[in-house]
Parts: sequence; C-alpha cells; structure tokens
Amino acid sequence: MDTQPKKKKSLTKKIVFTIILLLVVAGAILAYTYYKRYFAPNVTDTEDYLYVRTGAQFEDLMLDLGEKNLLKDTASFRWAAVNMEYPSRMKPGKYKLNKGMNNRTLINMLGGGFQEPVKLRFQNIRLKEQFAGFLATQIEPDSTSLINLINSDTLATNYGFNTDNFFTMFIPNTYELYWNISTNDFFTRMHEEYEKFWTAERKEKAQALNLSPIQVSILASIVKGEALHIDEMPKIAGLYINRLQKGILLQADPTVIFATNDFTIRRVLNKHLLTNSPYNTYIYKGLPPGPIMMPSIASIDAVLNYQKHNYIYMCAKEDFSGYHNFSSSVAEHLVNARKFQQALNERNIKK
Repeated sequence: MDTQPKKKKSLTKKIVFTIILLLVVAGAILAYTYYKRYFAPNVTDTEDYLYVRTGAQFEDLMLDLGEKNLLKDTASFRWAAVNMEYPSRMKPGKYKLNKGMNNRTLINMLGGGFQEPVKLRFQNIRLKEQFAGFLATQIEPDSTSLINLINSDTLATNYGFNTDNFFTMFIPNTYELYWNISTNDFFTRMHEEYEKFWTAERKEKAQALNLSPIQVSILASIVKGEALHIDEMPKIAGLYINRLQKGILLQADPTVIFATNDFTIRRVLNKHLLTNSPYNTYIYKGLPPGPIMMPSIASIDAVLNYQKHNYIYMCAKEDFSGYHNFSSSVAEHLVNARKFQQALNERNIKK
C-alpha cells in the first residue's frame, strides 16, 4: 500500500493549519495593537484637566503629557494622534480628563475643541493687581498682560473710563466663559456685562442722586469697606450721601487705609489722617478718583436704594459686632467714639 499520498496530504494539512494559526495570531496581535492604540484606557488620574495653550504645537503637547504623567502610554497616543491627523487640527482650551479615557475619545475631544467652560466667579477683591493675579489662575492670559491692560489709559478710555476708575467696570458675579479667551475678548465681555448690569432703572436712581454709575460704584466701594454686614449697607450709604449733599468731607476710614497702602491697620490714628493722597477723604472733599476696592452688587444697590435719615456721623460699636452707632450731632458722636476707643484700649489694640 502506497503511504506517500497520505503523508503529503497530512503535511499539507499541517502547513495550512500552521498558516491559519499564524494568521490568527497575527490578526490577534494586530487587533490587540489596534485596541491598545485606540480603545484601551490610557488617561491617568494625575490631573483633572489638560490645558492646551494658544499657539502650542503637537510636540509641546506631548512634552506636557509626559511631564505631568497624564497618560499611561504616550507612544500609543502619539501613534493614534498622527493617524487621526490631530496635529493639524489642534485647538487651545481647558479639557476635562476622566480616568480611563481612551486615546480615540481624548483625541476626538481635543481635535473638536470640546472644552469645558470656566465658571469665573470673583468678589471681595481689593486691588487691581490682586484681580489680575486671580484672573491668571482662571483663564489663559497671564497676570502681567492683564494688569497692563487694566492700567491702560487707552483701553479704559475706549470703554468710557480712566485708569483711576476702570476697576468699577468689573461687576462681581459668576460668568461662564472659555479658558483660552483672549484679553481683548475678556474685556469686551466684562464691558457687556457692565452694560447689562446698569439697567435703565439703576441709571435713573443714580441720576436722582446726581451721580454717574461710576461715582455710584466709587461710593459703593467705600460703603463696602465700612460695612461688615449687608443689612447695614443702605444706612451707611445714606450717611455718606448726606455728607456729599451737604458738602461735608466724607471722612471715611477705609479711604485713609487705602491711601496709606497699609491694610494691616486696625486703628486709624491721627498720623494716618495726614496722608496726602486724593483718596484720603479726611483731606479732600467729595469722592476719591477711583474705588478703594471692587464694589459688590450689594453695596452698589445699597447706594442706589440708600436709607434716608439725618445721620452724618458713625462709629463702630464697642461690642465689636461689626455694626455701627449712628448720630446726627458732634456731641453724640464723641460719646460713641469714646466708647469705641475705650474698647480698643481694653483689648490692647494700638494700631
């Protein structure tokens, strides 16, 4: 019996089987490689956001991804990004990272510019420099470029302000915008919000006081500096409006502290009152040239809806509650002042 054909047939089967096996293995390797490069979890939990700066190149991004350990496998991301033509369609922004996100999902998000908006909330900011520093932590422009623009007389004039009162254009609130907003677009947006805030009703109330919206905000900054409690703001506003209308010096301690640029002062002394500055309302009559801090919406509305009374003096209460004793005569004011000064002495507060 001839066994040769059987051997040939068996060999052929082995060859075919081997080829099939190799193809299956190759296919499995190819499928796994494809899966790993596109669909395998790759984003770590090192950071919550990925920031792609304006003008950044693909290699800048790769460097950032590597230095911050945002990916488990940067090589697979690079391969997928190149094959998905991402380097030619990079878009700046702040992108939310989720642990386990795969390369394909991440690249689609980055390439489509699907960034998460920033909820910008600011309040209780005293100085322009502090405001610029805070903004730089929330949006892409740096603090230097922001403060230069806030101090720019040209830009302020374009919006109807000057460098002294430009700070009043920024109304403390919560705004939704994108991280990579340009400086020009940011200031335009803030001016638009300012215009929305100053409704016809608010403008009418300001006009009834013979004050411009800017002047109302400057006075509101003083009210905010004096008041620890919102419910007392209209009463304090009424006192300063009485002084303005009578042509009396405002004599507001917060303006003196601002003029000295020493915000550690707890007790305003005679030496502080002598500080020669247009912001010192113990020396210069009327409102200072600009706000002494960023006024709040509550303080602005307190001025517009001030409490009508005859008070022209006030002094912090001796119980340190943050409220004030109000009076319409010097004699009564001196009594209140002595009470407070005695309380300061008892607590050994010298300055």
